[in-house]
Amino acid sequence: MVAVPVSADRIRCLNTALPRPKAAYVLYWAQMNRRATWNYALAHAAEIANANDLPVLVYEGLTCDYKAANDRTHTFILEGVPDSAAELRAIGAGHFFYLRTGHLSSNDILYRLAARAHSVVSDDYPAFIAAQHNTTVPERIGIPYTAVDSSCIVPMSRHEKRNYGAYTIRPKIRRELAACMEPVDMPSLVRKWRDNLLPPDLIALRTNVTPSAIPSLVASCDIDHSIKPSVEYTGGAKAARKRLEIFLKDRLRRYSKESSQPSKHATSNLSPYLHFGHISALQVALAVRDYAEEHKLMAEEFLEELIVRRELAFNFAQFAGEAVESLDILPDWCKRTMKKHAADPRPYLYTPEQFEAATTHDELWNAAQRELLLRGTIHGYYRMYWGKKIIEWSPTYEDALRTMIRLHDIYALDGRDPNTYTNILWCFGLHDRPWGERPVFGQLRYMSFDGMKRKTDVAAYIAEITASNAAHTA
Repeated sequence: MVAVPVSADRIRCLNTALPRPKAAYVLYWAQMNRRATWNYALAHAAEIANANDLPVLVYEGLTCDYKAANDRTHTFILEGVPDSAAELRAIGAGHFFYLRTGHLSSNDILYRLAARAHSVVSDDYPAFIAAQHNTTVPERIGIPYTAVDSSCIVPMSRHEKRNYGAYTIRPKIRRELAACMEPVDMPSLVRKWRDNLLPPDLIALRTNVTPSAIPSLVASCDIDHSIKPSVEYTGGAKAARKRLEIFLKDRLRRYSKESSQPSKHATSNLSPYLHFGHISALQVALAVRDYAEEHKLMAEEFLEELIVRRELAFNFAQFAGEAVESLDILPDWCKRTMKKHAADPRPYLYTPEQFEAATTHDELWNAAQRELLLRGTIHGYYRMYWGKKIIEWSPTYEDALRTMIRLHDIYALDGRDPNTYTNILWCFGLHDRPWGERPVFGQLRYMSFDGMKRKTDVAAYIAEITASNAAHTA
């Protein structure tokens, strides 16, 4: 069976350089989609390699100087490396992982690998480091640099402008979706990888990552060691697939009724794995659709979140650029109502340190913050409440935004993601509508503790987080 080529609307050529005529391999730089399967970028690298009778080398790097670099993020990323390495070996691709442990360590590995490559393929991703790299690296690389969209089910390029809500992007996605809901075809590699294609001095810099070595590797890095690994999540493709299996067999049938009840544990818990690319949204969507059809279950609500809402966030990040961390990108009605209510007295005022330490007067908010501190995620429904209260208890809207972003940068395994930025700015009115006027919020949607008590089992959630906190801080 011949693999179907990766569609052209997933591919962006980011420079005009010519391929290296006497190359040793095609280089795939896995920045965000750190997996060996269901990966359009890797498939495209394989297409180029086969067309030029070359092998594929996959490069993954982890540096020590990204914003808020700490043990939690480092550990989760490193836990995914053995899975990727094994799966790449199985298909005949090479794998080169480099851990930059300190600021004096080599920081040119990509360029040294590219110096022997025909061309570079990487991930088209509209936020954080990948977006920065895809702006600055292509003109310095000296060979073709191509970015491929492996994050969205419907390619980002099919949306020619920014959508202003789910109601505008939903019909566009539905028109395109059927054609996009097909497994990713990975071409069989004609040329298999051999380590002797790299010089010994470069191979000596490659980091060997085994599960048992991860704690010592993390400890060797010049990062913040006070932020401990998640007590809930282990990184990697195997862990992601296990989470998906649990969701299908135990939670999908409960999702529509119980997903907004944090204490019921009816969600997929896949957001960290989607963020770091340990699993593909397309793989999840097809598995959920097929399982639901086979077992006569309802999957529409979950697929709405996974596809429509998630891809609305990618669309927003794509057109917002660096403004994803700014209130300036909000609709005019949001900015007007915040300006009108900027001087309103706040019922409580907390410092960033008090928020971080979960020492507010609100036991539900504190529990949500402790979940973030312990697990690296907050249940989506309570995360909305968490954000709304930071607005209500901060001196300014700008202070509230900085607090939310900072806490996600440090603690959230699904932070620095288009979904993260979109959901934070949703608290300030993005992708929402004006509501009734009230102090501090103006026309922004308001959420209350009493409302949470009516709609969710607050007591059960607080008891669970309290017990977990006690168990892991004893």
